Amino acid sequence: MKICVLALDGVFDTGVTAMLDTFCMANDLAKMRGADTEPFQVTVVGMKSRVRTALGLTMQVAPVRDVKHPDWVIVPALNAKMPDVLVAALARRDVEAAKSHLRAWRAQGIGIAAACIGTFVLADSGLLDGEAATTTWSLAPLFRERYPAVKLDDSRMIVTSNGLVTAGAAMGHLDLALWFVRQTSPDLASRVANFLLIDHRASQAEYIIPDFLAHADPLVERFERWSREHLSQGFSLEDAANALHVHVRTLQRRTEQVLGKSPLAFFQDLRIQRARQLLSNGCDLDTIAAQVGYADASTLRSLLRRKLGRTVKELRVEGH
Repeated sequence: MKICVLALDGVFDTGVTAMLDTFCMANDLAKMRGADTEPFQVTVVGMKSRVRTALGLTMQVAPVRDVKHPDWVIVPALNAKMPDVLVAALARRDVEAAKSHLRAWRAQGIGIAAACIGTFVLADSGLLDGEAATTTWSLAPLFRERYPAVKLDDSRMIVTSNGLVTAGAAMGHLDLALWFVRQTSPDLASRVANFLLIDHRASQAEYIIPDFLAHADPLVERFERWSREHLSQGFSLEDAANALHVHVRTLQRRTEQVLGKSPLAFFQDLRIQRARQLLSNGCDLDTIAAQVGYADASTLRSLLRRKLGRTVKELRVEGH
């Protein structure tokens, strides 16, 4: 498989190196098992012959004009964590040129993938319009605002859609590289994961910090504060809207636009977050259930298992 990693100035160092190391490990393990050729031929390319990374390192790369027909092009993240910095980066001349190349590669039938903030570059090219995608959870509100035509599911770690692949936050670069290895050989992917100690993460939902996302919008932020104050009382959409002096439909619409979920779903996220904190502090489940608005511990136990895929015992161990 011929893969080009498209590195731009200010690229997230760990993202690039994590992918390159994963592909290198896959090639090494394949050779150890008797493969005649390396399964991955990986080339780092850029808009010019040298790229300066976010940490100030200089990488020698192959100019894009020298790229021969690859099977896939991968866009790693730019190190632009804040919305205003990211928006400015997307308008840079080299990023605009990269988006043009992405469209040209796609027109040739070449697969395109992106991880973390690299998904913004891909979305900005227009190639994700009408397609399913994921992105870094911390900037999902901005993604929804800028790209309403994209079917975003930021709870997922990897999303594939018609020859386009997107991956979630930061270390999602590892998950994306493993996805490519898995397409060649599931057994090889398993061995690579074992050697590099990479856990299987189908979802990034459990890493999401609900109150961080709420700050993306003043009304949602107020709703988040109201929700925390009323966790023990249970949820009422009407009560929330009345307390915030807005119509029920306004609150419903705004949370869907900003968070991609209903007010009740967000309230549930806050319940889970608080329950996990109390579990790590050693509180018993009956006490926790009362504090997050459940009449009995069994209902809370089922919610945690359904949402997080782990038992209360496992969550206690993780908290310590």
